[in-house]
Amino acid sequence: MTKYDPRVFAHRTDLADESLQGRIEAANFVTGTKAQIRTPVASIRKRPEHDAPQLTEALMGENLTVFEVKDGWAWVKLETDGYVGYMDAVALRDTVLDATHEVPVPSTVVYPKPDLKTQPAHHIPMLARLTVIGQDKDYLALASGGYVFANHVRPINAGVGDYVDVAERFLFAPYYWGGKTIRGLDCSGLVQVALNAVGWPCLRDSDMQEQSLGKAVAPGSALLRGDLVFWDGHVGIMADAKNLLHANGHHMMVAIEPLEAAVKRIAATGKSITSIKRL
Repeated sequence: MTKYDPRVFAHRTDLADESLQGRIEAANFVTGTKAQIRTPVASIRKRPEHDAPQLTEALMGENLTVFEVKDGWAWVKLETDGYVGYMDAVALRDTVLDATHEVPVPSTVVYPKPDLKTQPAHHIPMLARLTVIGQDKDYLALASGGYVFANHVRPINAGVGDYVDVAERFLFAPYYWGGKTIRGLDCSGLVQVALNAVGWPCLRDSDMQEQSLGKAVAPGSALLRGDLVFWDGHVGIMADAKNLLHANGHHMMVAIEPLEAAVKRIAATGKSITSIKRL
């Protein structure tokens, strides 16, 4: 990353985060206001346009700072990983609820009543954050409205365990650039979600992850389950000593394949492994 990488430092020539004043040049500096994601998922885009490239996704209950709202678009910085981008302002709520629980399963459903047959219901993804205000038999009541099955949530930030096991739960999920849910995710999104689910902080993009995660594995060393294999613009997780688990554009889904096969195929594009990191 550059010193003030715009992916994680909110600055433009016309507007910037007040915390950057004196370090970068901008016409105006603002403190920003706190807000929270109210929809199940919200796209964070490169530009304030619905057809602009998706950079990442923000999840229900995620906190963020809003620096500008203009023409229905909010320019924001996510609290979880610091990512900066534009999102549809309709996905925001000004009231920031204190999260008590999060979703540890790939996906669950919020129902209007504590009854699995009630409609309309909507799906929420792994790591969605919820504020629980009560319980009705097997369901928890949410401050934002609706009910969720109690066994599909856990206390906030209680994640522990094997991040490879978490990543394997996404097998066959479609490849989706910038995605980070069971409905679709990319290579670094898979790594980030899996690590976050077991309580390990993780930046969003593969180059950031390569720079910040783990220690380098010496060339020629035997690989272990959980080792991260990096190429320029790609990352995968070793499922065992020989097989790579990754969201990729070749299979267009999350797949497990021999590392050797992936290395050969990616080599045909002119790329080779840049590093292997062990957490």
